[in-house]
Amino acid sequence: MGKDVIIACDFSSAEKTFEFLDKFEGKKPFVKIGMELFYAEGPSIVREIKARGHKIFLDLKLHDIPNTVKKAMAVLSGLDVDMCNLHAGGTRRMMEAALEGLTRPDGTRPLLIAVTQLTSTDQESMETDLLIHEPIDKVVMHYAENAKKAGLDGVVCSPLESGKVHEVCGGDFLTVTPGVRFADGDNGDQKRVMTPAQAKEIGSDYIVVGRPITAAEDPVAAYNRCVEEFVG
Repeated sequence: MGKDVIIACDFSSAEKTFEFLDKFEGKKPFVKIGMELFYAEGPSIVREIKARGHKIFLDLKLHDIPNTVKKAMAVLSGLDVDMCNLHAGGTRRMMEAALEGLTRPDGTRPLLIAVTQLTSTDQESMETDLLIHEPIDKVVMHYAENAKKAGLDGVVCSPLESGKVHEVCGGDFLTVTPGVRFADGDNGDQKRVMTPAQAKEIGSDYIVVGRPITAAEDPVAAYNRCVEEFVG
């Protein structure tokens, strides 16, 4: 599995999304469609971007009872996305059900990755709000191990956690990492960040990059720089 840069298309409409993608003449970057865009435009936006030749990470973070997630994943699999995700906190049984629903009759399926703990969750909020008192790093690795045991392909994690996830779950277990910024860029509201080159060095398999590309004066140049630093 080759490394790749995924652009987070966090736009509020199809119009803004295609205005952005039209800048990439002849290029078909891997894109992430999150809740904002999916809820604004529905499944049609996935079909339209797929028809243009892009790979798609559908970032909807499913978390429900196993049967509901299984049925929902069957629908997402029919949209022909390349990667989708769920919350590891839904238990191994839910993750196993998700895989069942995602797998097509011919045995093929999109990649399925799990969110361990959201990057907005820190030790204090985990203990106070979730009543989880183990160290957050231990919780993240335990959830990653559960995802692997359930048969998933990898996890979403901080680039700072990629190396440890590979140590615990093996080199083939994918790490998909947001929180990547250029060394000379603005960190925005991300506190734990790395450059694309650092993410490559520590072993991230995919990096998800939003505003450093989408809000750049020249998005195509910013994307090319990201690919050059991360993929080489």
